[in-house]
Amino acid sequence: MSQTNDRKIRVLIAKPGLDGHDRGAKVVARALRDAGMEVIYTGLRQTAEMIVNTALQEDVDAIGLSVLSGAHMHYFREVRALLEQRGAEDIILFGGGIIPDEDLPRLEELGVGKLFTPGANTQDPVEWLREVVPQRWEKQAQELG
Repeated sequence: MSQTNDRKIRVLIAKPGLDGHDRGAKVVARALRDAGMEVIYTGLRQTAEMIVNTALQEDVDAIGLSVLSGAHMHYFREVRALLEQRGAEDIILFGGGIIPDEDLPRLEELGVGKLFTPGANTQDPVEWLREVVPQRWEKQAQELG
């Protein structure tokens, strides 16, 4: 379910760097929106700083990066580091794009929750977020409680 206590999952979809191809990001954003999530799409050519600033301003539960340029290690590392610096390491980081299989374990070590590569179904990120975001909410409630 995309809501707990009428709270909607909020997701930021971002295209870091100079990659100008955003069709996949838009398809994922639409699938998440159609599933009842609130989606903020930042558009093309975002810096890691811009992405993290928007995520904090919009109070998102998750950030999805779409990277087709081959610079995935750089951008995921940079976004994760900025989230930690800003005290927002609990924001779920995930992504998709052209990512070689050999990089997947290294990205997982960086704290990237899930990667959706070519061939993934649009329902895959929907189902995954519906599973992990309520766990984030529960952890936040315990920390406050």
